[in-house]
Parts: sequence; structure tokens; C-alpha cells
Amino acid sequence: MGMTNPRFERFSVFFPMWNEEEYLQRALNAAIELGDELIAAGTVGDYEMIIVNDASTDATARLADEAAAKNARVKVVHHPSNRKLGGSIKSGFGAATGDVVLYTDADLPFDFREVHKAMRLMHQYEADIVAAYRFDRTGEGYVRVVYSFFYNLMVRALFGCRFRDVNFAFKLVRRNVLEQVKLTSEGSFIDAELMVSARKMNMSVVQFGVDYFPRTRGVSTLSSPSVIIKILKEAWTLRGHLNALGPKKK
Repeated sequence: MGMTNPRFERFSVFFPMWNEEEYLQRALNAAIELGDELIAAGTVGDYEMIIVNDASTDATARLADEAAAKNARVKVVHHPSNRKLGGSIKSGFGAATGDVVLYTDADLPFDFREVHKAMRLMHQYEADIVAAYRFDRTGEGYVRVVYSFFYNLMVRALFGCRFRDVNFAFKLVRRNVLEQVKLTSEGSFIDAELMVSARKMNMSVVQFGVDYFPRTRGVSTLSSPSVIIKILKEAWTLRGHLNALGPKKK
């Protein structure tokens, strides 16, 4: 039974994609199934899916355009040059028209049904952001687990904010956050920038744990030394700005 008034008018989900031809259709299928379930449950009135093609060199661009031609709910943003995770997330949030927006990866690192729970938590706790963390990280190899541990520690040391698994690709965000937080990172520091900014501006951030499914094809680019160096640089550069943020004056 659907409620007459959905909790959220429109739900947007976007996927940053760089060379994700093997995952693109699977990601869209999962998003369509989820969107239809959310409408049926009366949680949302409508939904849209956005593919941010970050200058892919494989068939991602063509497959994305074909999907958009077949389904009016699919939108595609093409980057003429590669803008990495930060640039892709800014494009995705920029293109989203929903009053609640989910960002995640094309390789679906968690069961999409968890989004039902995230929506419920957002509603119950009047949260501005609902972010997930992984229960078990070992599937992605111990090097990544160690990196991640120190990264979360660094975020806490530099910004005084405690988060678990801060750069896991599961962020459900209300429109008001996007209107107030101006994201600047081009690299992978973007996740922490979003979470720290919201916390500093007295917005409510709720986290919950999910089972993690490591990618089975393609490669993850997150743990390369160049990516880590860029994260550290951006964190250091932004620390003054982020620490100075306060609640918006009414």
C-alpha cells in the first residue's frame, strides 16, 4: 500500500563512472529496481539515475547514451577530460534534481536494498546525511584496510570529526546540504569534505553499517600512491577553511 504523500518528492542516484562498461547496465538495473520499490512503498514520488562518465576510454559513454535513449529517467553527464572522483561527484550532485540524492559506485559495493533503510533513518532521525560504513573490510585486501584506518584517523586529527569509513561510496544527502555546502575537492578527499562540512555546519550526519561486496571485475583506483598524496594535499589545504565553517546564520 502506497501512502498518498511520499516522504520525498524525487530521489536521485548517481554513479561516477570511469571505464565501467562491465558494470554500467547492472548498476542501472539495480537502481531501476530500487526506484520502483521506493515508489511502491510510498517513500518517493519519482526517481532519476545519473551516469557521470569521467572521460572513459571504453564503451561506457556509448552504453550510457543508449541507456538514456531507452529510459527517460536516465541522465548522462560526459566529462571531456578526466576529472577524477571529486570532479565526478561535483558533477553528479550538480546534475541531480531530487530532494534526496544518493551517490555510490557502479560496482555496487553494497546491497541496494540498504537504501530503504537509509531513507527510513533519514526520515526518523531528521538526518541531513545518511552514510554507510563497511562491517567487514578485509575483502578488499589488508593494504586498503590499513590505508583507510589511517585516513579516518587523519580526518579526526585535522578536523575533530569522528566518522567510520569516511570515503565509502554510500552517501544519501538532502538537497539543503547541497545548497549550503560548496564542495571544492577534485580528488578523493571529496567524501571527507562533504561529511566534515556538514558536521561543522551543525547538520545531522547518521551512519549505519552494511555488508560489503568487493568489486569482481576491473580495478579500484583508490589506493594508488598518487591518489593518496592528492588526498593528503587537499585535506591539508582545506583544513583552515573547513575548520572555520559554522552553522548558517538564519
